[in-house]
Amino acid sequence: MYYCVTGKLIHVEPYLAVVSCGGVGYKCMTTMTTLSCLPPAGGEVTLYTHLNVREDALDLYGFYTQAERTAFQMLIGVSGVGPKSALAVLSDMTPDQLSLAVAAGDAESLRNAPGIGPKVAQRIILELKDKLGTDGLAEGMQEVAAQLRSETTNMSEAVSALCVLGYSQSEAARALAGMAADTPVDELIKHGLKALSGGR
Repeated sequence: MYYCVTGKLIHVEPYLAVVSCGGVGYKCMTTMTTLSCLPPAGGEVTLYTHLNVREDALDLYGFYTQAERTAFQMLIGVSGVGPKSALAVLSDMTPDQLSLAVAAGDAESLRNAPGIGPKVAQRIILELKDKLGTDGLAEGMQEVAAQLRSETTNMSEAVSALCVLGYSQSEAARALAGMAADTPVDELIKHGLKALSGGR
């Protein structure tokens, strides 16, 4: 029903932004990620919206990017994941990171979000693995995600090795972004360790 709202940002609080548009203040529930991108109160803003219809309420959700809105809509389509849990996931990770975590089967990263237990994390991975495309991923991550899905490549072996050393699958995958798929496993591991040690 609503594609987006554009107007003056008049109020923010955790998980909430209010946008004044045409004399009406639209209360948009949102992520901490979106809130971190917004201008100071009084500034002009566009939020891409999703209207959630329930028997007893109409709830409006707003996001700074269309990618985040799409990720939210996919998450609430997963059995057992409500809007509150979806906001928690997208407050903890970007849509890129969510796509990579799903491609890598990284349930541990999903469980960092409040309210996401092991069963729900596995369900998110199971239900979104074929739906969450990699087209929107940053350059270099698309190939990594595709390699991880095949599970029998040098890339997936290197990611597994880095996980044994204590890194999450998402961290390992990001460290290997941009590497050629046919790079020997030992070289991938060395590159990954160098990238990860520089980020810790």
